[in-house]
Amino acid sequence: MMTDASAQDALKNKKLQRGFILSWAIGCVFYLLQYAIRSSPAVMINELSAAFDMSAFKISSILGTYYYSYAIVSLIAGVAYDRFGAKYPIAVGAGLLCIGCLLFSLSGELTGYSGRLLQGAGSAFSFTGCVYLASRGFPAKYIATAIGATQCMGMLGGSSGQFITGPFIENGLSVQLFWIIMGTACGIICLLLLFTTPREERFADQKKASGNILVPYKVVFSNPQSYINGLISGLLFVPTTVFAMTWGISFLVADRGIAQHSAVVASAMVPMGWVIGCPLLGFISDKIGRRKPVLIGGSAIMILCFLQLFFAPSTIPVIITMLAFGIASGAAMIPYTMIKEANPDEVKGSATGGINFITFGVTSCLGPVFAIYFGRTLAVATDHESHFRSAGIFLIAVIMAALVLSVIVKETGHRKSSIA
Repeated sequence: MMTDASAQDALKNKKLQRGFILSWAIGCVFYLLQYAIRSSPAVMINELSAAFDMSAFKISSILGTYYYSYAIVSLIAGVAYDRFGAKYPIAVGAGLLCIGCLLFSLSGELTGYSGRLLQGAGSAFSFTGCVYLASRGFPAKYIATAIGATQCMGMLGGSSGQFITGPFIENGLSVQLFWIIMGTACGIICLLLLFTTPREERFADQKKASGNILVPYKVVFSNPQSYINGLISGLLFVPTTVFAMTWGISFLVADRGIAQHSAVVASAMVPMGWVIGCPLLGFISDKIGRRKPVLIGGSAIMILCFLQLFFAPSTIPVIITMLAFGIASGAAMIPYTMIKEANPDEVKGSATGGINFITFGVTSCLGPVFAIYFGRTLAVATDHESHFRSAGIFLIAVIMAALVLSVIVKETGHRKSSIA
């Protein structure tokens, strides 16, 4: 029979699990908001240029700083959760995102850079925090499902950041008011997370094990496969973050002559495709017990979609192409699983921080390159067809590089062959 003490412990653990699940659900809203904040500037480039009194190129430079802080703080976030639990780190992340949005609403160069940097820093705590909370609240057999649901929330946020925000901006919503609304929403989420996330009892050995940030990251970054997986993911994210979520609408309007509303809907199809592609490709990979075929196949489909979009745009409606591209780009999440499988169990949390750092480091490097060579010339291009194709060649080359690395990387699925 269960003793009174054990019954109380079981009741306490059950209550704790419920608290983690509730916090995870709120954390998913945090993740949705940060993705909406990341993607929404794509539908307001012209409005931001007017509000900040800057060129679209300068605005893109400010927007790109999001990825710098996101990449760096991702390393800190993983260790913060291991050392302090979820209660304070995830609330701090939502709070930083709140302040970043409010600063960005002031429409000044200094506040713009500061706000966007804080947005990236706060966002770095979202996905890692949701994974942490899910691992504490759900039984092991449901964690993969919970993480998949978390990813879907993020992708919905990315889509709604364009698909829903676009019409509001078109109908007169000021960009300043938009950022105040988003900041207020993040502030509410911050308070909810602070009051609902259970406080964890951290023992001395846990603090000691997670106290040195260099130890787990030394393991992760001593493994060449970590770099390859991070590069693959980063390269596959470039067409979605740099093109679809930043420049895509402007290119479709200026170079292809598509109406603003239609361009917004088309670009929003990419993150909407993630909602389908991330869990679908993950399921297929788990089903066949291999990662590389799904990764290679997704990359190849991405290339085919962009070849059609940039070189034969009239053959298939752009909205269908962008949706198919979005579904295929769900392959960018496969390396997140592979890097965990390629590293020891005791550093899997740091492996997530490591791949976030590399992934968004790649975006931080290639985003300005795209802006300088293609974004800056968008308004002054005389041959828009040639300009559009040149941008497409750059993006296709990036995906091709990811495809080559996908062939080289070691297979980590449970059915991997001895030569993979």
